[in-house]
Amino acid sequence: MSQPGVEAGLFAEGPARDSRFVVKDRWVECANLPVDDPAHLVEFFHRQMNEEVTSIENSARSLVDFPDADWSLRMWLARQCADEARHAAMFRRLYERRGGVVGAYAVLNFQYRIVSNCPTLIGRLAIQNRSFEAGGIDAIAVGIREAREHGNEELAELFEAQLADEIIHVRFANEWIAAESARDPRNLLKIGTALTAAARAFQWVMGSEGTEGVGYPAAERERLEAGFTPAEIRTAADLASTVGHS
Repeated sequence: MSQPGVEAGLFAEGPARDSRFVVKDRWVECANLPVDDPAHLVEFFHRQMNEEVTSIENSARSLVDFPDADWSLRMWLARQCADEARHAAMFRRLYERRGGVVGAYAVLNFQYRIVSNCPTLIGRLAIQNRSFEAGGIDAIAVGIREAREHGNEELAELFEAQLADEIIHVRFANEWIAAESARDPRNLLKIGTALTAAARAFQWVMGSEGTEGVGYPAAERERLEAGFTPAEIRTAADLASTVGHS
């Protein structure tokens, strides 16, 4: 189903959700609570829980849609499904310990709708693992520091466990993308096409309200461990600096 003002072909249909969930299409339609709101962290846990579920769905969708992919890559995708399921359960536990009820806040499923809309496996990994999850590495690194500054050791430990997994997810995608691009340089065109469409879709979902002035410094050590080159990390750092001061 298309939404008004959306360029045709940017999104796939959303994943199934049960009647507890209210699904929105754009960031401004969700409960974007200020950081000083007492419910800010609780809503964050609910949102993260759902985002981890969409990560499971993305990896599972790729397993289904590309059954002839290299066995080693399919094993990495299966492991990613298991990792993301564990993350979703961790965020749900924190959420419910604070009195949260599943479905109390609206959710976005844009990552699934953007990634699964891409017709190529290399494009999907470039969007999901090399872009979305790489950005997550930067955010988690900041989250660990802030959690410790506030004395929230439980949250810091959750983030550390999540970060270790996300580094692996980005690294296996980086390694496979590099090998496939070297094997057939035409794959670079597939990546470029996928990322261009994903960027347009992401901008529609988030709008200026959800992106203006929002950015995290590039986690250089973690990105290097995840398989990015020093030049790529410098580019990410420059971009983060630009966004953070816009």
